[in-house]
Amino acid sequence: MARLKVRFMIVGLSAAALQGAPVVTQDVDLWFENLEDPNLLKALKKVGGILVPSIGLNPPMFAGDSVKLFDVVVHMHGLKSFKEEFSSAEVVKLGGASIHVLPLSRIIQSKASLGRDKDKIVMKVLQDALKVRLKGR
Repeated sequence: MARLKVRFMIVGLSAAALQGAPVVTQDVDLWFENLEDPNLLKALKKVGGILVPSIGLNPPMFAGDSVKLFDVVVHMHGLKSFKEEFSSAEVVKLGGASIHVLPLSRIIQSKASLGRDKDKIVMKVLQDALKVRLKGR
């Protein structure tokens, strides 16, 4: 996707882990600027995946063995627009590509705004990881 210039960023605990937080997750959450980007569909086709559009209360999702670990994010609670958040995203190298990831401080903000039990459990770990990261700068 990065090679085809699809604008997306990794969010959630995968993004936190890429920034040094000692967390694990079962999937990789991807927040896209535009799910109708033709290059996104090309990238999915290239790896044998498809985009299943939102149907009723079900959000859009990817289908296919090669993309089953990825979740599509259409909105991040407690944050600004994709465009605004993308402009201040961290950039990490993955497989030779430069990938945008939501900064730890913004992950914390989003999880705090949701207030889910599963987010409360990991909050201290994320805050400690952010402190360590800020000290290292």
